[in-house]
Formats: sequence, structure tokens, C-alpha cells
Amino acid sequence: MNSLIEISIIAGLGLAALLILGLVFARLYKRAAKETAFVRTGFGGEKVVMNGGALVLPVLHETIEVNMNTLRLAVQRSNEQALITKDRMRVDVLAEFYVRVQPSAEAIASAAQTLGLRTMNPGELKELVEGKFVDALRSVAAELTMTELHEQRTHFVQKVQQVSSEDLLKNGLELETVSLTGLDQTAMEHFNPSNAFDAEGLTRLTEEIELRKKLRNDIEQDTQVQIRTKNLEAQRRTLEISRDEEYAQLEQEREVANRRAEQAADVARQEAERNREAEGAKITAQQQIDQARIEADRLIAQQRIAMEQEVAEREITKARSIETQNIEKAKSIELSEQDRDIAVAEKSRAQSEAKAEADHWRSLFRPKSR
Repeated sequence: MNSLIEISIIAGLGLAALLILGLVFARLYKRAAKETAFVRTGFGGEKVVMNGGALVLPVLHETIEVNMNTLRLAVQRSNEQALITKDRMRVDVLAEFYVRVQPSAEAIASAAQTLGLRTMNPGELKELVEGKFVDALRSVAAELTMTELHEQRTHFVQKVQQVSSEDLLKNGLELETVSLTGLDQTAMEHFNPSNAFDAEGLTRLTEEIELRKKLRNDIEQDTQVQIRTKNLEAQRRTLEISRDEEYAQLEQEREVANRRAEQAADVARQEAERNREAEGAKITAQQQIDQARIEADRLIAQQRIAMEQEVAEREITKARSIETQNIEKAKSIELSEQDRDIAVAEKSRAQSEAKAEADHWRSLFRPKSR
């Protein structure tokens, strides 16, 4: 029983020791990141760690981290610090250098030894290597004129990259590319007349400027003359075109007028012909109408005469009948009047006889006077 307990205690202590040892190992083990390598120095000699890790013991070891990323280092030279070209001109440049530590053990060791932690700080790295870039820019610019530098920018960049690369290799760096983002002539006020290079460049620049001014003035004057000549020619051509257009318009109007007159004459002739035909047809129709009217009037006259004769005969017959009736009526009236007169005479005679008889009788019975 006691032996089992002792074994358990020993096993527990061993496990604890292993755990502690693992924790210590994990604490002391340093891994390199993909973007950062490091160099271990001290006990056991120098060890470059890129992909993987290494055990770093306090006091015995020391590490220096190396940045494996590409860094952009901008270098600007302008004004009094501008580059001097082959033709003694000054140019302002802005160049961007893209550098990184070569991914090799020797280069990383060189970068750690010569640059230290500056690879982790682009500003400090630029302060250290800027002189190399400036020297490369100056040496290449001195081989080209300002015009050549402007026209052969690619050649200039390639030359600067070639010159710079050799010096950067000593620090374990490689130059990926160079970009010339700014290039222009330095302003004249930054030329120093007391400096032989500047004086020569200033003289050449002044001559060039004055020559350009003269050339520009000549071009402007020639251009003015050409413009005015061209304008005059254009105006003359415009007037000729306007004249031709007016002539063409007048000719067209004349042709149109003639055509209209011909059409009007044709229309008039056709109208006259139609009018003549219509008038002839009208006269013929009128003659036919008159003939028909005359025939109709003749028939009507004959009918009227016949009717008048018939009416006259009827009137005569009627008149005779009326006359006969009137005679008969007059006879009848006369006979009636004769009968009435006879009746009146008879009545008057009767009245007279009646009166005479009455008077006779009255006289018979009237009393005699005394």
C-alpha cells in the first residue's frame, strides 16, 4: 500500500515537473512570424530564424527582429538641394524606393548586424540609407541633360536602381523598384550666380528662355499673320460662296419663274381649250334647248289656240244658251208683268166697282139735310 502511494507521489511529481518544464519551454521558445524574422546571438552562436522558431534563454541569448515587409522610402531633392544635370541645370525630383530585406539567412544576418531595429521603423531606415539614394540620383542625373532626363525617365529610373542596388546589398537589402513620381525644373531664384555650375546653368536657362520667348513671339506673330491671312482668305472665299449662292439662287428663281410661266401658259391653254369646248357644248346645248323651247312654244301655242277655239266655241254656245235663257226669262218676266198688270187692273176695277157700290149705298142711307 505504501509503495503504491510512493509511486503515485513520484508520478505526480514527475508530471508536475514535465508540466513546469513545458511551460518554461513554451515561455522561452520564440517563433518567427511570416512578416518578421529574427536573429539569435549568444550561447551556441548566431542563428537566423525565418520560418520556425528557436529557444531563447535569458542572459544567454539576445534577439534582433528583422522586418521582412516591403518598405516605401520617399526621397525628395528640390530648390538648393536639387539635382544638377549634365547641362548644368537644376531639377526637382521626388523618387520612391521600395526596399525589403532579402529572404536569405545571410541577408537577414547582415540587416540585423548593420541596420539593427531600423528595419522595423521606415523613418529611421530612411535616415540611414537616404544618402545612398541621393548619391545614386545625383550620379545618374549628372550623366543626362534635363531634356534627356525628362524624355528618358525609364532609363533614369533603371540606372538609379542599378546603382543603388549594389550599395543596399551590403546591408542585406534588395531594391524591388524605383518610381519617379515628380520631375520638374528648379525655379530660377534657387540658382546661385556665385556657383560655377549654377551660373552656367542660369546662363543657359536664360538663353533658352529668351530664345523660347523670341521663338514664341515669332510663332505668335507668324500665327497672327497666318490667322489674318487665313481669315482674309476665308472671308474672300465666303464672299465668293455667297456670290455663287446668290447667282445660283437667282438662276434657280429664273428657271422656276420660266417653268411657272410655261406651266401657267399650258394651264391657260388647257383652260381656254376646256372653256372653248365647254362654250361650244354650252351653245349647242342652248341651241338644242332653244329649239326644244321653240317646238314646245309652238305646241303650246297650237294647244292654246285649240283650247281658245274650244273655249270660244263653248263661250259662244254658252252665250247662245244664256241669251236664249235670257230671252225666255225676259218673255217670262214680261208675261208675268202683263199678268200682274192685268191682275192689278182687275183688282183696281174691282176696287173701283166696290167703292162705287159702297158710295152708292152710303148715299142711300145718308140722312137728308134740312
